[in-house]
Amino acid sequence: MLKPALLTGGSGRLGSELQQLLPELIAPSSSELDVLAPDKYLDSLRPRLIVHAAAYTDVAAAETEREACWELNVEGARRMAQAAARLGARFVLISTDYVFDGTRGGYSEADTPGPVLNHYALTKLLAEEVARTAVPQGQLLIIRTSFRAREWPHSRAFEDLFTSQDYVDVLAPDIALAISRIEDIPYDTLHIAGRRRSAFELARERAPGVKAASRASAPVELPEDISLDSSRWQQLKERFRSDS
Repeated sequence: MLKPALLTGGSGRLGSELQQLLPELIAPSSSELDVLAPDKYLDSLRPRLIVHAAAYTDVAAAETEREACWELNVEGARRMAQAAARLGARFVLISTDYVFDGTRGGYSEADTPGPVLNHYALTKLLAEEVARTAVPQGQLLIIRTSFRAREWPHSRAFEDLFTSQDYVDVLAPDIALAISRIEDIPYDTLHIAGRRRSAFELARERAPGVKAASRASAPVELPEDISLDSSRWQQLKERFRSDS
């Protein structure tokens, strides 16, 4: 892995897992590194790799806290990407399946994102675009993924929302592998996800007593099927494993 390597969002769900898997990652707190003003910290560290996992991720709250969501997801990504470009560092942006509209599922990296259904999705799609604008070709990797905490946190789950989301401890090892082998990845976008199933089926894997619910009961508009095609990543992973 390229070193020094910086991780933002280290206290988050994914960031905590990545630090266990990749202890060489330097993960400053938000008080140490402000993603809206990162230059002083980054100039002192001069990382060769930046993994930008810091994000506003509460989909429902984003509808009322739009400014906070925009500032972290769009402006934070912009400034971190610009700093990476200036330093000549590789930049990994953790993105989401919500950049797709969810009308059919099975989305590959070649599919055009949008139209988005909620404010959170809009900010994550724009984060991808500001990163593509700021970071030179060959230095950027966008990883689209979707993960849950190790335990299902709710009493209900949507039976009419289909996803390739998985639990963070299932997906984090693959994301860590991609980060560690970034120099061997010839793409600027990767989908790293699980198999397609309903959110209800996913929930019952670790919470057998969970009750079924409908997307219509959600406080925000949600897509019907945002499952991702991760065959590109599966081929790369097979190659990486055969190398070791």
